[in-house]
Amino acid sequence: MGEQKGRGDTRVAPSLVRFELLHEDSGSKARRGRVHTPHGPVETPIFMPVGTVGSVKAVGPDDLLTLDAQIILGNTYHLMLRPGEALVGEMGGLHRFISWNRPMLTDSGGFQVFSLAEKRKITEEGAAFQSHLDGSRQMLTPERSIDIQETLGADIIMAFDECPPAQSERSYMEQSMARTTRWLHRCAKAWSRERSSLFGIVQGGLHEDLRRSHAEQVCAVDLPGYALGGYSVGETPEAMHAGVAYSAPLLPRDKPRYLMGVGTPVDLVTCVEAGVDMFDCVLPTRCARNGLLFTSEGKVVIRNAVYAKDPRPVDPACSCYTCRTFSRAYLRHLFVAQEILAMRLNTLHNLHYFLGLMAQVRRAISEDRYATFAREFRARAADQEAERTRAR
Repeated sequence: MGEQKGRGDTRVAPSLVRFELLHEDSGSKARRGRVHTPHGPVETPIFMPVGTVGSVKAVGPDDLLTLDAQIILGNTYHLMLRPGEALVGEMGGLHRFISWNRPMLTDSGGFQVFSLAEKRKITEEGAAFQSHLDGSRQMLTPERSIDIQETLGADIIMAFDECPPAQSERSYMEQSMARTTRWLHRCAKAWSRERSSLFGIVQGGLHEDLRRSHAEQVCAVDLPGYALGGYSVGETPEAMHAGVAYSAPLLPRDKPRYLMGVGTPVDLVTCVEAGVDMFDCVLPTRCARNGLLFTSEGKVVIRNAVYAKDPRPVDPACSCYTCRTFSRAYLRHLFVAQEILAMRLNTLHNLHYFLGLMAQVRRAISEDRYATFAREFRARAADQEAERTRAR
């Protein structure tokens, strides 16, 4: 396989990740596709459970296979600090280390570094920061991020970028974007491994002109896929939805479009309608550990006393192991007693809900009825939330 030439001046390595566009919904910008990777295909639109340190919290790889999770995430920042990418490499790479033989994506670590605020300093070279584990001084550059991700061996790796808050001053947003573009060229130059395919990240906050400008700059580097970063970082859901509706179509039609760190079920359904193919978020697993469960009838806060003697499953319409086997009363008992099993059962249910929702999304697109599906889903979710508010 020969070297590819980007649309700009940066020459990039060949890629084994390929996007197949299967259908475009006639009533919206929703797309049904397939991402081909060295560890198998991923049907899109897809939600990717987050396994930050090489583990999706509270569940094992066998659970994820049962749930039919097609792809999961790892994170450069956390894995470089513990156990260290060198050890993972010695163990045969992240797939073998965690016993996961399906596709995997690694985030560059940029979002975590920039979330450290007072503990990091950004320069043209990269980001110097203090480890949240032991306070040790660390440096993450575009080149080091790519090297770590290639050592981990993920199918999809992300460019090192800066993710400023949505409320950042426009002048800072412009400086940050320019630096992210320069870092992308350095990432592309450092990228060398065929089985790890590099995605670029478009920033620009809520400024449409900046989003368009940055999309042009990032997509000038011909990569296997592109992402939208800097959403769901402090703005309202309505502002985020409007921003994504504008930005997603700016990305190439023939490449996968990934919206990073989003989001709620309504976010997923709405942003698919804008043309997004891939999502990740800690929401279903984090909410599960805090006792908030997503159901076809709305949200259930399982610790509430009203469920103490409730013999029903969390969601009568759900076929997950938790709902097939246990009552709301038992799940509440486990949660109140702080039993570890509560975390697992809640997480199994929430992931089943999110992954099942995406299966419904794919089916609706394939049947060319997505606009109706999305409208009805949002209306139902609004009614459920209003009823939940009245019941408080």
